[in-house]
Amino acid sequence: MQLKLHSQFSNAKSILSGYIANFDSTGRLFGDGKRNTIKLFELDSRTINIKSFKVPNIINQFAYKFLRKSKARRSYEFANTLLEYGIGTPQPVAYAENFSFAGLGKSYYLSEHLHTELTFRELVENPDYADHDNILRQFVCFCFQLHEKGVEFLDHSPGNTLIKKVAHGQYAFFLVDLNRMNFHNEMSFEMRMKNLSRLTPKKEMIAVMSNEYSKLYPNQSEADIFKKMWHETYHFQIRFHQKIKMKQRLKFWK
Repeated sequence: MQLKLHSQFSNAKSILSGYIANFDSTGRLFGDGKRNTIKLFELDSRTINIKSFKVPNIINQFAYKFLRKSKARRSYEFANTLLEYGIGTPQPVAYAENFSFAGLGKSYYLSEHLHTELTFRELVENPDYADHDNILRQFVCFCFQLHEKGVEFLDHSPGNTLIKKVAHGQYAFFLVDLNRMNFHNEMSFEMRMKNLSRLTPKKEMIAVMSNEYSKLYPNQSEADIFKKMWHETYHFQIRFHQKIKMKQRLKFWK
C-alpha cells in the first residue's frame, strides 16, 4: 500500500495507515455504501472521512497503474488545487493505493469530515427550506466563481455540494466527490450552462439561477441565460431517465 500524506498530517502516518489497514472492521459507516464505502475515524479533535473505492475491473486495473491516475489520487490532487484557487472543499489528508502485478486494487481518499447543515439536494427536494432563495442565489455566485476560475466540475450534481451556514444569512459551499474535473484558462458560455445542467429539474429554480447568474455575467442577457440553462437541463434529464430505463431493462431478470 502506497500512502501519500498532506504535510499537515505527516505526524499521523502510523495512525492513518492503521485505519486503512483495518478499514473493513473499524470506523463508523457514513452513507449507504452502494457505490463506494465511506467511514469516519477520529484523529485528535478531527474527524477523518475515508472513502474506499471499489476494485476496478481488470481493464481499469491496468489503466490506473500505467495510463492514468486513480480516482483516489485525482480526488486528493484536485482538492489541493481547489484550495489553491480559494474554492471550498474538505481539507485533503491523504490518498492510498494498493498495486499488484495486474494493476490497481483497493484505493482510498482521506479528507477532513465536515459537519454541514445541508447539501444542494435539500433545496431541490424542499422548496420551503428556510432561506431557500438566499441560499440558492449564493450558490449561483459560488458556481460563477468556479467558472471564472476555469473549474469544470464534471460531477456537479445535487449531492456533491455541501452547504454550511457561517453567519446570519451567509453560507459557505464545499465540493465533494472530486475525481472528475477539468481545468481551463477560460470557460465558454456553453460550457458554463452545461455545467449547471445536472443540479435541478425544476424550472422555477432555473429561473432564479438564471436571474442571479445574469447579474454576474453581462456577456448574455437573462433571457438567453435562462433559455440555454433550461435547454441543457431538459436534455440532461432526458438522457438521465433514458439511462435509468435502459438499466432496468438490462436487469429485468433480477
